[in-house]
Amino acid sequence: MHKPAGAIHPGEILLEQFLEPAGIDGQRLADEIGLPAEDIAEIFAGTRSICADTALRLARFLGTAPELWLHLQNQYDLEITAASIETELMAIEPANGASENYPGTI
Repeated sequence: MHKPAGAIHPGEILLEQFLEPAGIDGQRLADEIGLPAEDIAEIFAGTRSICADTALRLARFLGTAPELWLHLQNQYDLEITAASIETELMAIEPANGASENYPGTI
């Protein structure tokens, strides 16, 4: 699947904005939150999604809301999917009174 230029996987945010500044590596994160290091590496690489279980674990460890991680994942998924079906989406005629601001502004 093609990744749009602006799409940022939550694993990138996790690594660059939370872990690196705190000096925490993937192995330590895995140990602290009770997940396999391979899962954490896949999240960093953008090949694994952050699910509710992982969001809860990250939130507890990092002092954030679990909704942050789920929102970031949902936003990423919407951007990726919108890009992959853009032609099909543009072919859909909005119902009377529906906004024509879609797609792209999610």
